Amino acid sequence: MDIYCPVDERCSAVISALLEPLPPLKIQEYYERLLASRNCSTIQVKLDGEFGKGVYAQQDFAEGELIFRDQMLFGCQHPSNKIECMEDAKKCSIADADWDSCHSLLCLGEKSKAPSRAALDKFTQHANETNDIFLLAAKAIAYTILRYRKLKTSCERKRKLPDSSDCFDLSLLREAWRPISMGHKRRWWECMALPEDVDSSEEVTFRMQIKELAFQSLQLLKDAIYDKECEALFSLELYGQIIGMFELNNLDLVVASPVEDYFLYIDDLHSPEKEEVEKVSHQFLDALGEEYAVSCEGTAFFPIQSCMNHSCQPNARAFKREEDRDGEATILACKPIHKGEEITISYIDESLPFEERRAALPDYGFTCRCSKCQEES
Repeated sequence: MDIYCPVDERCSAVISALLEPLPPLKIQEYYERLLASRNCSTIQVKLDGEFGKGVYAQQDFAEGELIFRDQMLFGCQHPSNKIECMEDAKKCSIADADWDSCHSLLCLGEKSKAPSRAALDKFTQHANETNDIFLLAAKAIAYTILRYRKLKTSCERKRKLPDSSDCFDLSLLREAWRPISMGHKRRWWECMALPEDVDSSEEVTFRMQIKELAFQSLQLLKDAIYDKECEALFSLELYGQIIGMFELNNLDLVVASPVEDYFLYIDDLHSPEKEEVEKVSHQFLDALGEEYAVSCEGTAFFPIQSCMNHSCQPNARAFKREEDRDGEATILACKPIHKGEEITISYIDESLPFEERRAALPDYGFTCRCSKCQEES
């Protein structure tokens, strides 16, 4: 028996509008503005009728050369190395930009703007116990809600209109949703790879269980941060598409421990300043033990990197160098790349035999036809 979500029925027209692909020219303009805002002139995002979006070189790159670095749109730490906001905290430690973009609705602390902190706590516990990809989906929804509110307030001020808090504006919601609309999406329960311990005869049952898990998460999130004007965002269809986008496009996120950076800074100080500081710092170092150097690990969605197409013979890779310590995606050339050439990465382990590579890729919604696959088929 399939799952029934009333919001999907009530908001079907809005959901369709949000999922409707934008005209190619609008997509091209979006990425041109995004790259310009990041002063990135070394690459270009182009649309291809067969493969969708792709990233192309605007200059030659030597093997090992940095191609570009991409700022995350959404990211979260794994529960195993994350400290949640304290419920009685007077001030949240999150950066102002993150607070304004999404965290103000998702904070568990006293300053939270969530309609129900108790419900938000239940949602967070559920995500930590099941799959932290739900935390990313919550960030995407909170981001869209807050962006919609800001756009609406700005329009009212420009037009000198009275407060219209109950008046829904689809065009503003589509604009608020725009950065998320650019990501390639499929329903999570349809694109999630079948675990090795699940027999193919049990696939239908497994995917229904995943859908039920997503619905449970959605209901908890709806109880926590529901917004009447943005009700469509709490549909199972959109929630599944958002999670599927993360499932298909996320990269592992590793940020060096800021505590380790602090102690390294102290090590580089000169006497007598170093000795004075160490009188205090040694107490903390002894208390922390080896954990002070543990990196912040998680997962993140990067808007430019997510446009890169797959090849089993990629000319680039996502790689963390020693100096890359801020959580951005770093794309390096793994062979010479010429201007105008498409920049590709591998979504899987390209060293696998042909049959294993072919079996791993259908979850992404395509069959690889790169020269390596054609030669080995």
